[in-house]
Amino acid sequence: MYKPTKTAVVRELKDYLSITFGLFCYALGWAAFLIPYQITTGGTTGIGAIIYYATGFPIQWTYFLINAVLMIFAFRILGTRFSIKTSYAIFMLTFLLWFLQQVIKDDAGQAPLVLGPGQDFMACLIGAALCGVGLGVVFNSNGSTGGTDIIAAIVNKYRDVTLGQMIMYCNIIIISSCYFIFHDWRRVIFGFVTLLIISFVLDWIVNSARQSVQFFIFSKEYEKIADCIIRDTHRGVTVLTGTGWYSKNEVKVLVVLAKKRQSLDIFRLVKDIDPNAFISQSSVIGVYGEGFDRLKVK
Repeated sequence: MYKPTKTAVVRELKDYLSITFGLFCYALGWAAFLIPYQITTGGTTGIGAIIYYATGFPIQWTYFLINAVLMIFAFRILGTRFSIKTSYAIFMLTFLLWFLQQVIKDDAGQAPLVLGPGQDFMACLIGAALCGVGLGVVFNSNGSTGGTDIIAAIVNKYRDVTLGQMIMYCNIIIISSCYFIFHDWRRVIFGFVTLLIISFVLDWIVNSARQSVQFFIFSKEYEKIADCIIRDTHRGVTVLTGTGWYSKNEVKVLVVLAKKRQSLDIFRLVKDIDPNAFISQSSVIGVYGEGFDRLKVK
């Protein structure tokens, strides 16, 4: 029987805390900025918003009902780990959308215009940015807010298509349908602006977390450095043999591929072992293989 290690438990706990923070940002964007100014966008939350503006039916319940159906497919295709986190996100976001709408309301029980009347575009920018940040944090923690995020995650699993682009394609029809209900192009335009901002911020957050770097390390203490990098950063090290053309002496070169966030740890590790080591660091566009991204081409 598999027994999770302490490290695995801590990692999962951090994921759930990150997912909760991302969901809070997403729900705050809706409750404080998009809903009060009657701005919609794509996704099941966007569908819920359209229904809410037209009928008054709570946005969170539409979101929950649609995702209950989509989760059936998620369990089959994306696996238990992703689906459990997504289920948690769906329940938590349903609660946060309800809770924040209860907190952010005026004396009459209505959603207040926090930026003042006529500030629809600014509310669109701030709300969409908060939603994009929230989605990015959730995706980086191997979670999802459900809806079209599930469809995007399924496609992203098999094809090298960015999450933001996939969500945009799925949501265009949802935003366009807004016109047939309200007969107001203004709502449609604001919906597309919101979608573009969310997609841009989402891709920026996700891609920033996935940035990788390549190190070339020249040192006489290459064995100690290589052992420490493997032990402390859990990254592989390749040792190359070269010749210093000035001295004509044989030298050992360590080649390391790591996540950008691990750069400082590697610099500190090398400095502690050999302060005179020569290090070259460069950014790489993509790294595919174990410990990095999967290769998603035919």
